[in-house]
Amino acid sequence: MKIEYKKAKLSDINEMQELMAPEVEAGIILMRTSDEIATNIRSYTLAFNGRELVAFCALHIHTSSLAEIRSLIVKEKYRGQKIGENLVNKSLEEAYILGLQKILSLTYKKSFFERLGFIEISKESLPEHKIWADCIKCKHFPVCNEIALIKNL
Repeated sequence: MKIEYKKAKLSDINEMQELMAPEVEAGIILMRTSDEIATNIRSYTLAFNGRELVAFCALHIHTSSLAEIRSLIVKEKYRGQKIGENLVNKSLEEAYILGLQKILSLTYKKSFFERLGFIEISKESLPEHKIWADCIKCKHFPVCNEIALIKNL
């Protein structure tokens, strides 16, 4: 198996939505409309096994110094093969090139991000626009048990 990592194209959106659907239904990640994905298409890095989309994540920029790893999804049968780790590392490389200083993650998978050098922070320290732009859309809002982590570059 040879996994290829590519930047997303608009033609990938339907397949991305299909991969995302079970995770959205389970309340693990936020729903992103096709229009939201299209608007932020340059944020996404995808992983393919041949022609099959097996994973993706986004590097979403909040400010000139802060971005967020979000919408990290790996198809269940491909988990445990470092695909998610590779996607995060590719996003961190991109963040470094862009001159970002800090990368945020809100996750239920604390140990995964800690292995990649992220450290837990209080959710109260999150930028207010993050809460109102994203968290308010979540079915768990305002009672959230996601963990906020940050990595300094």
